Amino acid sequence: MGLTKLVIRGARQHNLKNISVEIPRNSLTVITGLSGSGKSSLAFDTIYAEGQRRYVESLSAYARQFLDQMERPEVDVIEGLSPSIAIEQKTTTRSPRSTVGTITEIYDYLRVIYASVGVPHCPNCGKPITHDRIMILAPIVRGRKGAYRKELEKFAQDGYVRVRINGELYPLDDFPALDKRKNHTIEIVVDRLLVKQGIAARLEQSIATALKLAHGLVTVAIVGGKEHTFSEKLACPDCGISVPQLEPRSFSFNSPYGACPACNGLGSKYDFDPSRIINDWTRPLFDGGLGPGSGSNARSNSALMRTASISKHRSRNFQSASRTCCCMATRRRTRGRQAEMAQPRRNRKPKKVFDSRAS
Repeated sequence: MGLTKLVIRGARQHNLKNISVEIPRNSLTVITGLSGSGKSSLAFDTIYAEGQRRYVESLSAYARQFLDQMERPEVDVIEGLSPSIAIEQKTTTRSPRSTVGTITEIYDYLRVIYASVGVPHCPNCGKPITHDRIMILAPIVRGRKGAYRKELEKFAQDGYVRVRINGELYPLDDFPALDKRKNHTIEIVVDRLLVKQGIAARLEQSIATALKLAHGLVTVAIVGGKEHTFSEKLACPDCGISVPQLEPRSFSFNSPYGACPACNGLGSKYDFDPSRIINDWTRPLFDGGLGPGSGSNARSNSALMRTASISKHRSRNFQSASRTCCCMATRRRTRGRQAEMAQPRRNRKPKKVFDSRAS
């Protein structure tokens, strides 16, 4: 528990007559009284003097020789006392910018601390504003099988410290064993930079090293943000967009690097065809709308009830869906008949009339 009060017992400094007092901490306390009643003797000559004396004694002997030693005041006990600051009643300056911090010179130290460890924030949204950190990576392996232990050990001997394997950073002297039967992506961390003025030469050298290691490829990753892969050969000169290096597997539908992401290289997608599920668009689903067996068969009804419970759980209504489909089918048939009636008579095909008596 922190200190809550300053305890003074038997203060006899100057004209103080063996007084004892308790002053609460973390609050503003005013000492008042007549002239000569001992206000300054208690505040300056007792409390401040003892606080300064304890502070100076806590310093090294080398530092104490440059500071003035204060005598111990005539007091029995002072408890809960911290290093104190005293400001004289009369100041030499009358500037409105003069504060307790400027007079005691604490203000100068606070400015140094805030400039060193402070984090700027946006005055509009309140989000912290920091310098972006980037990593220059050389992608030496991209989606290939193998253990690559000898290659990584070779990079460690060349002086590289870190490597990113499958998106995770590892030190090159303690990287995990890789399964040679699985695909891996290995990127050597060439350099890590803080985006600021004066890094152009270092950035240029790091990118050139990464391009040499990865045979024309380099990845620039913002720490905690997006990543961009650039190619030394395949890049748009106008907008700067780069594409991966063309390889035979880029044109294989059996490889994830060449297959269509929509159909996974199969060329077709599986989906439901409503015309094959609903047999009769004019009837409800539970009353023959799904074809034979959807109305009277108990086994079919149980399956439909399970389907209905699932649809209810997913907030869907099959009956309303059936009515909607029926209305759409009715509109299609109505539009078809209207279009047929609107055709000119000369375009209509003559209907064949069969006479049963002639046959």
